[in-house]
Amino acid sequence: MGIHIRGRYGTLLAPLLALALTGAATASADPDLPPIAELTAAARPAVDGSRLTGIAEGPGRMVDIQVYSAAMNSTITVKVLRALDDSKPAPVLYLLNGANGGTDGSSWTQQTDVADFFAGKQATVVIPMGGRGSYFTDWQTDDPVLGRQRWTTFLTRELPAVIDSTFHGSGANAIAGISMAGTSVFQLALAAPGLYRAIGSYSGCAQTSTPAGEVFVAAVVTRWAGNTVNMWGPFGNPAWAANDPYLHADRLRGTAIYVSSGTGLAGPLDTLDGPGIDGNAGKLIAQLTSGGVLDAVTNQCSHAFQSRLADLNIPATFVFRTLGTHSWGYWQQDLHDSWPLFTAAFDR
Repeated sequence: MGIHIRGRYGTLLAPLLALALTGAATASADPDLPPIAELTAAARPAVDGSRLTGIAEGPGRMVDIQVYSAAMNSTITVKVLRALDDSKPAPVLYLLNGANGGTDGSSWTQQTDVADFFAGKQATVVIPMGGRGSYFTDWQTDDPVLGRQRWTTFLTRELPAVIDSTFHGSGANAIAGISMAGTSVFQLALAAPGLYRAIGSYSGCAQTSTPAGEVFVAAVVTRWAGNTVNMWGPFGNPAWAANDPYLHADRLRGTAIYVSSGTGLAGPLDTLDGPGIDGNAGKLIAQLTSGGVLDAVTNQCSHAFQSRLADLNIPATFVFRTLGTHSWGYWQQDLHDSWPLFTAAFDR
């Protein structure tokens, strides 16, 4: 279903038209959940006009929503796992995919047990799709290949308004991400103070403005043919330091923080019968090689960030696996292990 209404009466007519279009035929398969029509009618736009334009029932408690971003002038697909009772207020966990933006079958919904894990929990889980190679930041200039990237604006100002109104957000939010997004979660928290009560960074690197950090970021962005000059300018430009969580870690005080990384050495999940491998020797070799190198790098970054937070006397939970690569099996474990920290932050 798509809702496209313009003009001064759009705000008033959209909920009514949504009800007319959906009707009883789109009622949720789960009798304990409000029907799609009720969710659509509840949706409210963000201040800049970003809004819900479509919603479709998925398997179980999943719905796929379409959200128009005014900042990017495009429509973003967002997967939402509805809370146990989404007619009542629920905290929201934003889960970010990695450098490929959730494409090619590499996303939280396809590679982990996220749907089963949250099945009985009174929490809404929001998984934006897209943003490959973007670092989920606001780029200074549109990129010839990646296009207009204004993810900070979308994730901190536009999407929350739609999610909270549609799914009865309680105002308590957390954000977690893997790999590239393990950096972005800190940058987003710094850009929107108070929006997130907790942060989870799984195999991320919280340093972006050191020579090594710049090279690492550039390697991720150019993997998708993007140009970091369009993102933060040339190396050494003040924007690189402005987006460096390590340099601005003092502003994270009061936020619950969970950081994890492996060492890159083969671990218990790096086997032919490990998660996502399915007996494919080629996948296993890639996980042991490139996945090993990546977690060796994030391990160093995470240790440096631990020292930085300790110097600032900012409490945080750090989990350093002595074994393990840059791969979904470990990140699923990270999500499970960090959930108690998130729930404690929601209850504050």
